[in-house]
Amino acid sequence: MSSFAKSKLKAARDAIGKKKYEQAREAAAQVLDYEPDNYTAHVFLGLALLELGQHEKSEQLYRKAIELKDNQILAWQGITKLYEQTRRWNDLADTLEHIMQMFAKSDDATKCAETLQKFIDIRKEHGTRRQVIQALSIYLPDSSLYPVLSSLPPPDATNPTSTSTSPSQSAIHNSLAVYEELISLTEREEETFIKSEFDKRRTRLGGPKPEQLRKDIGLEVWRSSKLPALYNEILNHPNTSDELRRATESKLVRYKQQLFFALPSTDPEKCQVGTQLDEMINGIVTIGIPDEFVWCMWLEGRDSDTVEGLGLPYLKEFIELFPKTPLALMLKGYIAYDRIAVSDEDSIEELTVEGDPYDIILDAFSALPDLPLANMITAQVHLQELEYTNAIRVAESGLELVRKYESNTARELREVRKAFNIILGTSFVHLFPPKHHPRALYFLNDVLKQDPTNVDGLMGKGYVFQYAEKWEDAEKLFSQAAKQVSEDMDKGLQAEEERAWCLSRMHVDAGADALKEVFETLKDIEDRDLDKGRCLWRIGRCYWDLGGESREEAFKYFITSLKHNREYAPAYTSLGVYYSEHASPPDPTRASKCFQKAFELDAREAEAARRLAEGFANEREWDLVEVVARRTIDGEGGMGAGVDEGDTITSGKYLPTNAWAWKALGVVELTRRNYPESIKAFQVALRADVDDQLSWLRLGEAYSKAGRHVAALRALARAHELRPDDWMCTYLIGEVQRQTGRLPEALVSFQSILGLHPTESGVLISLAQTHLDLGRQERFTGFVARSEQSFVSCIEVVLVAIQESPGYRGVAWKIAADALFELSAITVFVDEYNVRVAVTAVYELVQDQSSARLAGLFKFTSLSPDIPITGLNALEASVTAYDYRITVSSPDDTTLPSSLYDLAVALHGWILKQPPDTTQQASEAANSFLIQALHKEPGNARFWAALGDLHFAHKPNLSQHAYIKALEFNNKDVGAWTKIGLLYLYHNDMELATQAFLKAQTLDPDHTVAWIGQALVAIENGHEADAHSLLEHAVGMTADVPLADLQFALRVLTAVNGSNRLHLPTTDILLPAFFVLERYFQRCPHDACGLHLFGLICEHLGKLEQGVKYINRAIALLEAAYEEKEDPVVERQFIIAHTNIARLRLGLQDYATSLASFENALGLLSEDTDRETQILRVQAQYGSGMASFKMGDLQAAMTAFQAALDSAADDRILRGQVTVLLAQTMWAISTPEFRESAKGLLLECITSDPENLMAINTLAGMGILTEDDGLIDAALSEILSLPIEQRHELDPGRDVTYLLVQHYLGLGDFDRAIKIAQKALHVEPSNVQLRREVASLLLRRGDRDAAWAILGSVAPNQNIAEEKSSLALSALAQPGHSQRSAQKAIMLDPGQLRNWQTLAYVRAQSA
Repeated sequence: MSSFAKSKLKAARDAIGKKKYEQAREAAAQVLDYEPDNYTAHVFLGLALLELGQHEKSEQLYRKAIELKDNQILAWQGITKLYEQTRRWNDLADTLEHIMQMFAKSDDATKCAETLQKFIDIRKEHGTRRQVIQALSIYLPDSSLYPVLSSLPPPDATNPTSTSTSPSQSAIHNSLAVYEELISLTEREEETFIKSEFDKRRTRLGGPKPEQLRKDIGLEVWRSSKLPALYNEILNHPNTSDELRRATESKLVRYKQQLFFALPSTDPEKCQVGTQLDEMINGIVTIGIPDEFVWCMWLEGRDSDTVEGLGLPYLKEFIELFPKTPLALMLKGYIAYDRIAVSDEDSIEELTVEGDPYDIILDAFSALPDLPLANMITAQVHLQELEYTNAIRVAESGLELVRKYESNTARELREVRKAFNIILGTSFVHLFPPKHHPRALYFLNDVLKQDPTNVDGLMGKGYVFQYAEKWEDAEKLFSQAAKQVSEDMDKGLQAEEERAWCLSRMHVDAGADALKEVFETLKDIEDRDLDKGRCLWRIGRCYWDLGGESREEAFKYFITSLKHNREYAPAYTSLGVYYSEHASPPDPTRASKCFQKAFELDAREAEAARRLAEGFANEREWDLVEVVARRTIDGEGGMGAGVDEGDTITSGKYLPTNAWAWKALGVVELTRRNYPESIKAFQVALRADVDDQLSWLRLGEAYSKAGRHVAALRALARAHELRPDDWMCTYLIGEVQRQTGRLPEALVSFQSILGLHPTESGVLISLAQTHLDLGRQERFTGFVARSEQSFVSCIEVVLVAIQESPGYRGVAWKIAADALFELSAITVFVDEYNVRVAVTAVYELVQDQSSARLAGLFKFTSLSPDIPITGLNALEASVTAYDYRITVSSPDDTTLPSSLYDLAVALHGWILKQPPDTTQQASEAANSFLIQALHKEPGNARFWAALGDLHFAHKPNLSQHAYIKALEFNNKDVGAWTKIGLLYLYHNDMELATQAFLKAQTLDPDHTVAWIGQALVAIENGHEADAHSLLEHAVGMTADVPLADLQFALRVLTAVNGSNRLHLPTTDILLPAFFVLERYFQRCPHDACGLHLFGLICEHLGKLEQGVKYINRAIALLEAAYEEKEDPVVERQFIIAHTNIARLRLGLQDYATSLASFENALGLLSEDTDRETQILRVQAQYGSGMASFKMGDLQAAMTAFQAALDSAADDRILRGQVTVLLAQTMWAISTPEFRESAKGLLLECITSDPENLMAINTLAGMGILTEDDGLIDAALSEILSLPIEQRHELDPGRDVTYLLVQHYLGLGDFDRAIKIAQKALHVEPSNVQLRREVASLLLRRGDRDAAWAILGSVAPNQNIAEEKSSLALSALAQPGHSQRSAQKAIMLDPGQLRNWQTLAYVRAQSA
């Protein structure tokens, strides 16, 4: 190194010492300029830049110095300081690790330890848990730095601050604390990793179950975990205390258990880990280490079918080690409960417990639900207490735990499984036998397969055979059981008794002797009264079965049985049977008491229950019958047979033991209208006897009343199949058919019953109701004549019912009045004679029965044979019938509000058909009836709606209040929403009306009146297009609203008459109106307005004869109406009708009659000068002229024409139309003079009215016909010179273009004609009619491609009407698909001859 460099480095060092870092930077930089590889200069410059805050450059210099001399510590220390200042902790830690390695190479233990301590502090403060573990691991013997660190001297406990490496010295010379810290950190790290991975993976589709997922993640961790080695280090460490050693050993056992359970059964390591785990557990248990977890694992792994088999010394030791734990308390309780001697030296008193052992066991079990031993003990105790349901629940839980243990360990617990199977099998045998015997056999067979001599299994299976009355098989099984425990005074004697009982069922004498032998053994044993009573009763049953005098002996045994056990229920039942059947004389009172006692003691005594129920039924004590039935059902386990299976339907799994009880319960629930429960009861009863016709019948009835009509019909069909002659079944079928709208089928069902029982009043009433429902349905769907016949049939049947059964008079009069009310809506009757007979019959019955309610309100209209009967007659009869219904009903009848409502509605209907000034009293009466009905049923929405209807026009506030009340009680009442909407519409509140109609449409999109209301709102708002669409939709529905049909037809005709489109396809538009009016006249054949409208539509459709017929009928009706009231409005309608019929007759060439009609109209017209009168006079005068002209009376014709012109006076439009028509007539005379006069007349008209398009077109047409170009120019020049917009406004039909095209076509100038048409299309490219005309001209010229280009560009945007007109042209213009287009045109309009001609032409061209 040069002297220059040395001096500069010295200067830099001095400057750094004085904290003059800028001078130090300059000095070091000068050295580097002179010697670029100077290590010291790089370090000094890096330090100076670090202090000056230039960290990036400082790091570069330190890195360069390290590259120059990697083994020098100075640069490493400098960069360490840099990282510490810039808080780059990971880089700092990496650097410290390198420095430690450098000190280790130089065997500098102190420097190495100091650096390590700093490194650990950095990791603990800023590192992760895993990094801390790695840092602490450096202190362990397997660390590369351990040889150097181990040279540190032992720490001075008296002066720990004497050295800077005291922590390292302590860690090296006593590593126990390090191991403990490492274990704590590693445990938390693994736990955190497993939890985070589980949360991450559990949402993956198709992943394993949560439990298996935890095992999989745990296995990934535990296979490579360092915890076992760390645990072993602590266990082997000389400084480990006993307490720490026990805790660590417990952790190691838990770790091994987790790994053992997680390893798959096919993994060879599982067996090895299991062996290690067993050794550790056995060692802990053997030396009695108090680790409850380990002891529980040891108990869980012991395969024993009894608690005693686990080893009573071990159980005692467990209790001593853990006296306060739940399992110890349970074991104490069980030992005390079962009176088990712990050892020969220990007495029972040593393990006595405070309190009831049974309660102690149950309390402890709540804390031990996942321990198989606890489940076994608890289930066994429940079984001994005869709590079979709890025993089953706990044993099933225990079996699930066994399965889980076997899955985790790949080891079988055959004996433990057998113990649970025995408990389950025994419990299922005795739980409401024999319902669960199939399940019991499953478990018992499994037990006997494993242990053929198992006493519990043999006896359980024997009981199953015993209940199935397989006496021989049962006797064999009980014999085997008795042999196995012949010395056992409990199970052995019980098995012997059951064997003897089974024998008695096969051989009575032998069985009785065997039972007596059993009793001889029993009678010397104390506390066996139950067994003694049962045995004596069985001996008595044997004698009873022998019959004859032996029954007296049986009676003695029954009495003796009760002496031993006064609560043995079967003995009371047998005594009851004895008193009722064998005692002389029979003693029913004693018998009943015996049966009651038996049933009170045991609800399973079905024979006693049945006899009690029969007795109560004979005494009409139905509440007691229900009590007996319900208790009997509870005695056999109810719907679920004693097993609670959550929300699953258990009623379908078990056959009922006592079907009669279920039937009785079903009838009771049916009468109480609790239909779901009734259905369940009958279903259960039918599973016992599927051919019980009465149960099927009642089930069908319950289904129908519950609204499940399809199921009802199936059940009733089955009942009818079982007993075809049961008319009640047929009646119920008819009722269901009626309720489901299958009315014709219902009529057949009811009529078939009446064929055999013609006076059955209930069937008559149902038949009448069916006729009424059918009539309503038929009228709703438009079959008015059919509905009339149905209503008449209803009245006829009701009259028969009234005659046959006075008891149904209220219902019968209700149906009769309803039928008459429905008939009143029909204006003209098809079968007037039958209607008259029906109305007269009702009238004769009620004419003298009118009550004070109707006094002075109205009188019957005369039913004279000479006067046609009307709907008013039927309505009057309906009102009187409703009134009579109230009269014949009792004042407190629950139907009184409905009767008052019906009367008010009918009376309101009658009021609407009367003159307004004559109905005040009737309106008040109707209002009074509704108020009375509402007082009795204030929550009835129909009553409130009727009140709103009554005051609709005159009291809007009251009407609104009534409708709102109706909606409060039923906010989904479509009718109420519609009515309040009409109320708002009637009183001009369009916004509220719209909201109400929208609500009604939302609730029921098929409610026609709501759509009509919307249409009326649209009309009021001036939205004509919307109104037309809404009305069109409304008339397409099935509801019967005639006025909607009339309004729709009127608006269609008005739209056609007011349209400026001359080429409008009027037939397509008018046909719906034509059909709608046909339907209207089926309902309102005497409406003059409708007839007149129908005639005008027929005129538009070319049906002139039909139009004349309808208008003639309208004239007749108007004439009759005028004669009655002389109303000027009717007179004006009469004049208009005559004018229209005259025009139609003119079209039919009936000139004389037409002239007479025109003259009649002129004769009736007044001298008023209003415009309507003026138009009628001009039309009549011109029509008279036309008729005279056609009849050859030219003078009269010209006089009439002149009179028409005079009547038009100064009315420009009217005078222009008359002038054109007169000119056309004069042209038709065909003489040169008249033709010239016609031209002059038109020229004069055009001069005075240059915008009269009709005159211009007529004059142009005359010029075309006479080939007078000057006349054509004179006619069209002015309109052609106008701007496009004004010209189109004057000529909306584009008639000028049409005339010019036709003119040039007539001259043979195709090119000029096409140019004119193309020019018009260029001005108006969206005009489809112009496109068709241009295309047609191009086709006539043979230019198919150009024609197709014109048509194809607009085809996708056409509507159906336009497409029908274009398809024929498209077929001619489109070579590839011409036949398809022609066929489509025929499909859309098969009545168009041109389409067929087009198809024929296309086929001919392609042939």
